[in-house]
Amino acid sequence: MNPQHRIPIRVANKRAYVWDVDDLDKIRSEHRICGLLVGTLPHLSQQNVFLGLPAQLSPEEATLLVEKEYAVFVDDTNAYPEPSLGQFQQWCAEQQRYIKHQQEILKSESTKPSDVAQLAVSEAAVRKRKERELKRQQKALELRGIQEDGGGVDVESFQLASTPSVEVEHSIRPTTPSTSEPSHYNISIAASSSVLSWYDPDSCTFPTIEAAQAADIWDFPSNIKDRARYGVFKDLWEQGYFLGGGIRFGGDYLVYPGDPLRYHSHFCATVIESPTYAIHPMEIVAHGRLGTATKKTHLLCGWDDEQKTVSYLSIEWAGFG
Repeated sequence: MNPQHRIPIRVANKRAYVWDVDDLDKIRSEHRICGLLVGTLPHLSQQNVFLGLPAQLSPEEATLLVEKEYAVFVDDTNAYPEPSLGQFQQWCAEQQRYIKHQQEILKSESTKPSDVAQLAVSEAAVRKRKERELKRQQKALELRGIQEDGGGVDVESFQLASTPSVEVEHSIRPTTPSTSEPSHYNISIAASSSVLSWYDPDSCTFPTIEAAQAADIWDFPSNIKDRARYGVFKDLWEQGYFLGGGIRFGGDYLVYPGDPLRYHSHFCATVIESPTYAIHPMEIVAHGRLGTATKKTHLLCGWDDEQKTVSYLSIEWAGFG
């Protein structure tokens, strides 16, 4: 495939990201790579469940996409050279136009009846909160005056002295929406800044793993552990499975028969760096019990670094009479 038609995987600090939603849809539907959404959504409270772009790819996912010639690496840090004066002035003019547009929207929305009612409710809530605070202060002074010998505090004078400050604070808050030009506005920043006129990824694009490693923007796989993880990941992917992180179930990968949005995982895979690696009996028991408890079969995946092959051993807990 022509490198210009491949999906750009933007690399920053040796981590791989996909910023375009169409690219993310393509690698999921056509290449069975899911990634993990890591961007926050300001208007969504369930941040631990629903996140947005970008999608961060695991080292195995990114390496597989580039090796299969579905994607290229882009050194995102160096893809943004210093803008020229004309480019910067154009960007500033666009931002000013956008700010004026937001101000017009804010003006029109501030005159809605619902906003006036909401403002009145908020004023009443503030007033009640101030009144409660004043009562607590008065009570504390009364108790302190009783404890002091021959003392006492003129609570009425304290109330008279304190009340104006509350009234002044309320008087400076508008009771009706202001018709003057709003002093605050919002600026939306697009998820991807590749639309900037000075964005130039051509000199920072690497179509192969070797080229990215030579440029020191990518270093996976770099040792036997990385090669074992990638070898197992690639072998299971080539068999038609979807793969996700398996740390929550005591393994390296969760293996799905289809898209994880539609299917539960059937296997939890643990990568063994060598076919002669010694496994303790307690590990076998733990993997078997945990896999059965979570309705999965646990896979022990042995990687042979010399033959570049994977052997599998499944563990299931069976009942005995």
